[in-house]
Amino acid sequence: MGAPDPLTLSEWAEKHFYLSAESSYVEQKWEAYPFQVALMNAISNDEIREVDFIKSARVGYTKMILAAMGYFAEHKRRNQAIWQPTDDDSDDFVKTELEPMLRDVTIMRSVFPQYLARHKSNTLKQKKFVDSILFTKGGKAAKNYRRISIDTGFLDEADAFDRDVEKEGDPFTLAKKRTEGATFPKMVIGTTPKLKGFSNIEDRVALAAIRLKFHIRCPHCNEWIPLQWGGKDKRYGFKWVDNNPETVAHVCSECGALFTQADYLTVWRTNRWIGECGNWTEDGLCFFGPVGNPVETPEHVAFHVWTAYSPQASWAGIVREFMAAAEKAKTGDNSKLKTFVNTTLGETWEEDVEKTDSQALASRAENYPLRTVPMGGLVLVAGVDVQHDRFEVVVWAVGRGEETWAVDYMQIHANPADETEWDKLDSYLQTGFRHVSGNVLNIEASAVDTGGHFTHQAYNFCRQRVRRKIYAVKGDSQQGKPIKGRSSAQDVNWRGKVVKRGVKLWLVGTDTAKDLLHGRLQIADAGPGAMHFSRDLPDGFYEQLTAEYRVLAKTQSGDQYRWVKPNGKRNEALDCTIYAMFAAQMLDLHRYTDKMWEKLEAVVQPPNHDLFAAPPPTTPAAPPDQPETHPAERGDFHAPQKPRVQPRRGGFTNRW
Repeated sequence: MGAPDPLTLSEWAEKHFYLSAESSYVEQKWEAYPFQVALMNAISNDEIREVDFIKSARVGYTKMILAAMGYFAEHKRRNQAIWQPTDDDSDDFVKTELEPMLRDVTIMRSVFPQYLARHKSNTLKQKKFVDSILFTKGGKAAKNYRRISIDTGFLDEADAFDRDVEKEGDPFTLAKKRTEGATFPKMVIGTTPKLKGFSNIEDRVALAAIRLKFHIRCPHCNEWIPLQWGGKDKRYGFKWVDNNPETVAHVCSECGALFTQADYLTVWRTNRWIGECGNWTEDGLCFFGPVGNPVETPEHVAFHVWTAYSPQASWAGIVREFMAAAEKAKTGDNSKLKTFVNTTLGETWEEDVEKTDSQALASRAENYPLRTVPMGGLVLVAGVDVQHDRFEVVVWAVGRGEETWAVDYMQIHANPADETEWDKLDSYLQTGFRHVSGNVLNIEASAVDTGGHFTHQAYNFCRQRVRRKIYAVKGDSQQGKPIKGRSSAQDVNWRGKVVKRGVKLWLVGTDTAKDLLHGRLQIADAGPGAMHFSRDLPDGFYEQLTAEYRVLAKTQSGDQYRWVKPNGKRNEALDCTIYAMFAAQMLDLHRYTDKMWEKLEAVVQPPNHDLFAAPPPTTPAAPPDQPETHPAERGDFHAPQKPRVQPRRGGFTNRW
C-alpha cells in the first residue's frame, strides 16, 4: 500500500475535520468559508515558513489551527508545539478545544489510540502520536521554550504574551529557535490585536514579506475591493440611515455604489488576497504579481481578516455594537469602543497615553559638564542595570528637597558572566566626582539590578560590598508597592558553592517610582523635586528615560494605570534612575529635615567658599556612545586614592 496522496490543509479539513459540540455553535462537519481556504493552505504550504494572523473574533481562527494540528499529526507526521499566554490558558485550551477534536475527528484515532485513556502519552502537557508529538505549553516561563525540537510552532493570542520572557527574549524568537534544524520549519502566530505601539502581532506583521487583505469583486463595478469599516470622514465603508442599523450597506471605494451583506455573500467565492505591493494569491499556494505574472512564494506572510467577512456576524449587529460603544464613549468610558476596534475590526487601539517628551527634556539641558557635581548637589547615588555585554550606570546628585542632577551616564562594556569583569563596575563605583565647591564626593549608595541571566553574579557582587551600601534589587511585580519595598535573604550560588541566605534582596516598587519620576520630570523650574540634566548627555539618554508610557488598563481590581514599554524601545536609563531613587531612599534622604540639609550644605558647599578659586573641570567626559575613551571601558581604570573620611550624622559618610 503506497503513501496517501498529499493534501493541503483545506482539503484535509474538508475530508476529515469536525466541529465538536463543546467548542462550536453547531456540531457538524467542517465546511470552510471562502476566506479561510487561503489561510489554511498557507499554513500547510512548506514554502511559507512564517504565517501571521491579525484578526477579529468570529472568523474561525481557533478551528483552523486545531485542524492544522490534526493535519500535521496525521497527514505530515511532524512534531509540534502550541504556546498559550499562560499555563492556565494552555490547560483550558487542551480541555475545551484540543481533546474534543482528538475525540471527534475519527481519523486521529489511527495516530492517537490513547485518545480516551489515562496514559503517559495523553496528558495536559503533551499528546504523543504515532511518529510525532504535540507539546502544549504556557508562554510565561522561559523554561517552556527549552528542550524540545519541533517542526511546527503555534502561538495563540500573541498579544497577551509578555514582550520579554523573563529577560531571555521575545516569545516568538524563543519559540522559533525550537524549529531550527527542521526540514520544513513553520511558525503560525495569531491574535486579536490590542494596544497600538505595544502590540506583539503589529510588530510581527511589520516584518512580513507581504501583508494580505481579503478582496472581493464589487457587485456593481467588478473591481477588487476589501470590506472596510470606513468612518464619518470616509466616503467608503459601512453606512446606514437615521441611526437604523438595519439599513447598513457597504459603499464601494472604487465606484461609490452600495451593496448589502446579502450581495456580498453572492460574490464572496470569487476572491483574492491582495497585498499592499499588489501581489496576490487566491489559494495560499501560488502567488502572482499585479499583472498576473507568477512570483516567488514569500517565506513570511501576514493576513488581516475582520468580522464583516464572516456570515456568523450580521452587518446590522456590527453597527449596533458600534453604536452602543460610541454612546458609552460619550460618558468618557472608551472600554466598549476599544473592544469593538480590537475584537470586531481586528485593529490595534490607539490609546491616549501619558509620557514625557524626550526632546523637551533635552532642551532643558544645563551648562554643566558630566562628572562634575553642580551647586546644590550634596549626595551621590547610582543605579546599575546589567545587560548581556555591559553594565549601564546613571549617577545622580541629590540635594535639598530631593532636587537632583544627572552627574554621569556610563556604559561599561564587560561580560557579566565572568566575575572578574565585575571589577570594572566596582572600580567605577569608587569614582570620586568633583563638586564645584572644590570638594570631591563619592557615591554613597548604589542599587544593582539582579534580574536576567546574571542573578548569582549580581548577588555575589552585592554580598561582598554590603558595607559600601551596594544593594541587590529587583522590581516588584505587584502594583502600588513602596519604592523601598520588602527584603528577603537569598542563597548565592558562587563558584559552585551555595552561600545560604548570603545576600539581602530588596524589592523596588517600580510603578510607584515611575509615577514619582513622571511627576518630577514635569517640573521645569529649579526647586524641590526638580531634575537637572547636563549638556553632555546624549539624545539616547532622554529617549531611554522617557521610553515608557502610562496607560489605563482594565484589571480584576478595576481600572489601573500601568507603565508599559513599546516593543523595540530601550529603557536602561529609566531603570538605572529608578534604582538610584531606591538608593536615595535607603539613605533616608526623603526624610531629611531642613536642619539636616543645612548641616550637609555647610560641609559640602560652605557659603564662604570662593567658587572662582577652584573652577570645576572644563573638559567634559566622553559621551556614552564612545565608551572606549573612559578608563573603565579599557579595563585599566583604578579607583583614586580615598581621601580623608569625615563621619556625619544620617547613616552615611561624605568623603572628600
